[in-house]
Amino acid sequence: MDRVLCRLEGGVADVRLNRPDKLNALDDAMFAELIGVGERLRHEAGLRAIVLSGEGRAFSAGLDFAAFQAQADARPWRPAAVEDAGDPPDEFGVPGLVLGRGQKAVWVWQVHEVPVIAAVHGFALGGGLQLALGADIRLVAPDARMGVLEMDWGLTPDMCGTQILPRLVGVDVAKELTLTARKVTGEEAVRIGLATRVCADPREEALAIAAQIAGRNPAAVRAAKSMLNRAWDEEAMKAGFRAERAFMERNVGSPLQREAVRARLDGAARR
Repeated sequence: MDRVLCRLEGGVADVRLNRPDKLNALDDAMFAELIGVGERLRHEAGLRAIVLSGEGRAFSAGLDFAAFQAQADARPWRPAAVEDAGDPPDEFGVPGLVLGRGQKAVWVWQVHEVPVIAAVHGFALGGGLQLALGADIRLVAPDARMGVLEMDWGLTPDMCGTQILPRLVGVDVAKELTLTARKVTGEEAVRIGLATRVCADPREEALAIAAQIAGRNPAAVRAAKSMLNRAWDEEAMKAGFRAERAFMERNVGSPLQREAVRARLDGAARR
């Protein structure tokens, strides 16, 4: 079964995470397909906008549970190919930037010339939330549950979250969400700047907005997104992405991180 579905119609790419039985949890195959679909769409003639959503009851509940069990057992939790040893030092046209697998799965949407709209319902947790952060606009259901949950597993966000989140909600709120792993509803997410707007049906609204954008002057749309994105400090961003990768490589499998994962797994087993 394809982990990521993609349908093109009227200049709009409808991209859907497709592991509904696992709440669209992110495993290696999902990462690979997100990157593959994202990169392929960058070369799609006539593309005007992208909608990113999830099948079933959630946008994405985050990293696949099996990966955490592997971390607790000190087993490899991702294939060696994910280490990106052969990556060129020029990711998505940014000189000197080399990204990890999870970072690529997020940043591939941000570097698109066309607008990307995330439609969030159900859970958007951990890596699932960071995936939504890669979009330009986030439409959320009022009862969606969103959270930076990495700290529960002895981890830090490593999918561009440490760089994007503070720009949306402010440094203090980003620290509170990250350090406490507190979940917020869609309503609160909009209040604090984590999401753009609450919608009863986020995907339907996202597709409507995408269709509206598709009818605009495509050159103007791409130029507007590019100019707005220049608010990013490129050198600071690159340094932040490198720090995310470096700490993840040092931390995963360390005694303290394994202890955090085992505690979390034990708590889940008792519930």
